[in-house]
Amino acid sequence: MAKDNLTAVLHGIEDMRLEQRPIPEIADDEVLLAMDSVGICGSDVHYLAHGRIGDFVLTKPMIIGHESAGVVAKLGKKVTTLKVGDRVAIEPGVPCRTCDHCKLGKYNLCPGMVFCATPPYDGNLTRYYKHAADFCFKLPDHVTMEEGALLEPLSVGVHACKRAEVTLGSKVLILGAGPIGLVTLMAAQAMGASEILITDLVQQRLDVAKELGATHTLLLKRDQTAEETAELVQKTMGGQPDKSIDCCGAESSARLAIFATRSGGIVVVVGMGAPEVKLPLINALAREVDIRGVFRYCNDYAAALALVASGKVNVKRLVTHHFDIKETAKAFETSRKGLGGAIKVMIHVQPRDTNNPRKF
Repeated sequence: MAKDNLTAVLHGIEDMRLEQRPIPEIADDEVLLAMDSVGICGSDVHYLAHGRIGDFVLTKPMIIGHESAGVVAKLGKKVTTLKVGDRVAIEPGVPCRTCDHCKLGKYNLCPGMVFCATPPYDGNLTRYYKHAADFCFKLPDHVTMEEGALLEPLSVGVHACKRAEVTLGSKVLILGAGPIGLVTLMAAQAMGASEILITDLVQQRLDVAKELGATHTLLLKRDQTAEETAELVQKTMGGQPDKSIDCCGAESSARLAIFATRSGGIVVVVGMGAPEVKLPLINALAREVDIRGVFRYCNDYAAALALVASGKVNVKRLVTHHFDIKETAKAFETSRKGLGGAIKVMIHVQPRDTNNPRKF
């Protein structure tokens, strides 16, 4: 076994360091993974910049990273579903499996959830990482490691669309054309939406959304009211959407989602912003507009993998930049500032395409 376990560790606000860590010892139901690809998520950047997200506060050094794929290097004694050499996508949250939420199938709400790179638990931007075998998903030969890493954000989009009850013929409004907005767009298309309008403040992001199949795009202006924008949405779509999915988290986007959605429709809020916001609640109540939250995903990884493996969803377009783990600082700078039109920045723990049967 190699001794090199170079690891990206967040010590505090604006304090990311590369350092050697011991190679983990695995339990009987775990596997040791030689990490390959790790994408940078907005939450990773938020922890670097602010040291916390809501009640999850960085109080000690934490390994960063959770959008990931790796290769099985060692098996726990009880692992029978995988073998050494298998290429796997890693669902980063492992629940307790025994609480009421877990038994009801809503394990994303498990109070005992151990989630990568969410304080106090370490992530997996490291050369070697251990994980529960049953939360590793074997990749078909034609699916790349980078695509495996992108199953994590895609699962968020799948879960959001499930919560919105997107189905054949749905008319969907998506607020925000960042990575989560774009994967939600692709998931909605795959689930049968007939018309999708996506909004953003940046034209370049909307151009990518159009390239990925959005029916309509709408460039927002900061001085527009939610009511004014809702009228533009209705005019653009020729009617009100029956599902609205907020992938921003800003108060203005949540307000727009409510005003824009048709009576009896569903608003799903994915993006997390301020702890308390001002919403037009009476408007929603009087029109029976359901407002639903989304927290990560649950039983969605297999579906996300099937969408990618079947070719129904192509996540490759989202990856705009590639860096080696030794360039982690530069990778985070690119992601947080959107340099060079960055959408999804991928960090390679091993040289690119080492574990891909064909090049990404």
